[in-house]
Amino acid sequence: MYANAGASCKDRLMSTSSGDSRRRRGLFITFEGGDGAGKTTQIEHVKEWFDQAGCVSFVTREPGGTDMGNQLRQLIQHGPEDVDPRTEALLYAADRAYHVATVIRPALAAGQVVLADRFIDSSVAYQGAARELGVDEVLALSKWATEDLSPDLTLLLDLPPEVGARRGTASHTADRIERESMDFHERVRHEYLHLADRYPDRIVVIDAVGTPEEVFCEIRGVLEERVRPALGLLVNHEAHDQVELSATESPQSNAPAPEHAASQTGDEDQAGTMVAALLKESQGTLWEGDSEGLLC
Repeated sequence: MYANAGASCKDRLMSTSSGDSRRRRGLFITFEGGDGAGKTTQIEHVKEWFDQAGCVSFVTREPGGTDMGNQLRQLIQHGPEDVDPRTEALLYAADRAYHVATVIRPALAAGQVVLADRFIDSSVAYQGAARELGVDEVLALSKWATEDLSPDLTLLLDLPPEVGARRGTASHTADRIERESMDFHERVRHEYLHLADRYPDRIVVIDAVGTPEEVFCEIRGVLEERVRPALGLLVNHEAHDQVELSATESPQSNAPAPEHAASQTGDEDQAGTMVAALLKESQGTLWEGDSEGLLC
C-alpha cells in the first residue's frame, strides 16, 4: 500500500497550485526517487495508462528535456570530477528554467498531461540535503527558476540505496552522482521522505522494492483514486476549446482550427481553475458518485 493518500489531483487542478501565478489546464505529474528506483520503467507504464484513458500525454526528464538540457545533462553527469556543489546546483536550475519555459508550461497551457522524470524535489534532496547546500536555499533557487511551478502529483519511488545501487550497476555504467558514497545516497533518501511528510497532499510514497509489475500495481491504485476523477474535466475542456474555435470561424473559412489553441477569454481561466480545484477532495468523497459519466 502507498504510504500517504493526500489530496486528489482533481482538487489540486481546480485550486491551481499555491504560489503558481499562471493558470493552467493540463496535469503535471513528477516521478522522484533515488538512483535505481525504476522511474523510467514506471513512467512508461503511467503513460500507457493515460493513453488508454484517451488523454494527450508525453514524457520528459531533468536534466535533458530539451536539446540544451541534453548538453547540460552530459556536463553534470559525465563532466569533470571537480565540479563543485554550487556549480552543480546552478546547472540544474538553468536546465529547469529553460525546460519549464519552453516545454512544460506550453504543454500544460494546451491541456496536456506532463510526466516528468525528476523536478524540484530532486535538487532539494541531492544538492540541498546530500550536498549540504541547504534545503531552503536550493528550494528558493528552483522556485525562482520555475516561477513557482509546482506539480499536481509526485510519485516518490522509495527503496534502500544499496538496492538501487545493485540495480544501477547491473544496467549501465554509473555516472558522477551515482558513484557518490552510500552515505550520500542515504541523505538523499532521508530528505525525500522528509519532503513526503512536508507535502502529503502532493507526494505519494511508493514502495519500489518489488517487481516492476508490483510497483505499477501500487501506482495504478493511486492513479485510479487521485487522478481518474480529473480526467473527464481535462477531456471536456479540450472539447470545449475545439467547439469554441469552430464557432468563431467564418462560415466561408475552410481552415482547420489549431489543436490545443489557447483561449484568451475569462472562461479559460475559470475552467483551468475548476479543473485544478477538483484535485483536492478527500479520497472518500472521490468515489461516492457515479463515475460512468467520465470521458476518460
